[in-house]
Amino acid sequence: MAESESAQMVINWLDQNQSPFIEMADQIWRTPELAWKEFESSRLQADFLENEGFSITWNVGGINTAFVAEWGEGKPVLGFIGEYDALPGLSQRNQPTKEAIEEGGAGHGCGHNLLGSGAVASAVAVQKWLQSGSESGTVRYYGCPAEEKGSGKVFMVRAGAFDDLDAALNFHPSGMNMPAKGGAVGVNAIYFRFFGRSAHAGGAPHEGRSALDAVELMNVGVNYLREHVKDDVRMHYIITEGGKAPNIVPEEAEVYYFVRAAKPDYLAEVVERVRKVAEGAALMTETTFETRFQDGCSALLNNHYLAGLQFQAMQLIGSITFTQEEIDSAQVINDAFPGTNSDRIDDLIEYYNPPPEIVAALDEYRDQPLIGRNFPALDERIIATGSTDVGDLSQVVPLSMLGTTCFPTGCPGHSWGNVAASGMSMGHKGMMHAAKIMAVTAVELYSDPDHLVKIHQEFERRTRGKPYAPPIPEDVKPPRYEPDGD
Repeated sequence: MAESESAQMVINWLDQNQSPFIEMADQIWRTPELAWKEFESSRLQADFLENEGFSITWNVGGINTAFVAEWGEGKPVLGFIGEYDALPGLSQRNQPTKEAIEEGGAGHGCGHNLLGSGAVASAVAVQKWLQSGSESGTVRYYGCPAEEKGSGKVFMVRAGAFDDLDAALNFHPSGMNMPAKGGAVGVNAIYFRFFGRSAHAGGAPHEGRSALDAVELMNVGVNYLREHVKDDVRMHYIITEGGKAPNIVPEEAEVYYFVRAAKPDYLAEVVERVRKVAEGAALMTETTFETRFQDGCSALLNNHYLAGLQFQAMQLIGSITFTQEEIDSAQVINDAFPGTNSDRIDDLIEYYNPPPEIVAALDEYRDQPLIGRNFPALDERIIATGSTDVGDLSQVVPLSMLGTTCFPTGCPGHSWGNVAASGMSMGHKGMMHAAKIMAVTAVELYSDPDHLVKIHQEFERRTRGKPYAPPIPEDVKPPRYEPDGD
């Protein structure tokens, strides 16, 4: 990727016009909304894009907070993927020490206020470039709800919203600047509800059949199952209902499971084994049970060629330069979590097992809480054990999840520290860095069709013989809420 006038044009435009996108990110940060209820956030972005000349389509996939903004015509069609839902219980003031704005309130512990706003910025920058030049094509921004519920994009994919995309560009706030070549596991989220018979727990326990006993025996069985599944499998649960009082044998009880695995067929196999454990628990307690599929998403497939293009764009743009004030704030956040800055670099080196030159580059950050340097994809052989509905998109459209430094190195995912950083200038810088990388990459894709040929050759090779099947059954519909109520 040579340094071109076109690439520099979008970089300069984003440098000169970053204020409205930072304000957009901050407004979404100040009004965090949970999955399926992102009414203000989605409307804010859609109105902005409509004012920039994009046409807006709402209710995508049957979700009233999902929309597509489109500008231009013809091929190629590139999609910029945004999210905007927050997490419960992570309310946090815009400061580097822990303090909630509202106890129990929501907060952007995954940085989705940055994620969506950065993708909007990139889409508009590319639109401006297409308007001023000789290239043509279609630019789309996808407003995607409920990533934290793991299924917003699944409904959108199921509805065909991404079918004619040539490639998708997205990013996620991170502690490093790095495109992705690795994967992530898929997940099924399932409720198991048991039904027994109530009785006086002291006076006539023999007449009761405890649904809670069934839940607890199921959990014991699943915990023994952990020894006999592949390393990439994760199974976690919470008991959502356990009875009404200790002196009443519980007539009903419920447990909510996440089951994760890297390959769809093996995920289905593990889910069936978990169901058999539930069946055994019901037999042991003379209860019955039913399952309710809540949501799910597929494994993530990153496109290596596209990741390489993103790294070339990163080299052209350069590193992020953080101010001393930003470094000091990041250090205060880091100090609130276990370990030292050097410990965190050791963890990165152990996790990625990079070549010596990358180890040397990481060593330079042993006394720093923020990593501003750009790195190539280090995760090619890694399957992350978290899940995202971006996985479903990646099964039907080539993409590479880009990460940029928005968070200090010591921030755990879904923490108050991430919420704080997402509302600070360190987060804004990571967001605009991502917007530039995605925009420069898009310019390259519009300018040189051979890139898309190679991207699709890789995509078709890696998905051949593995047709996509939505993990959510056709009869399961997305939750629907209204702006002024439940």
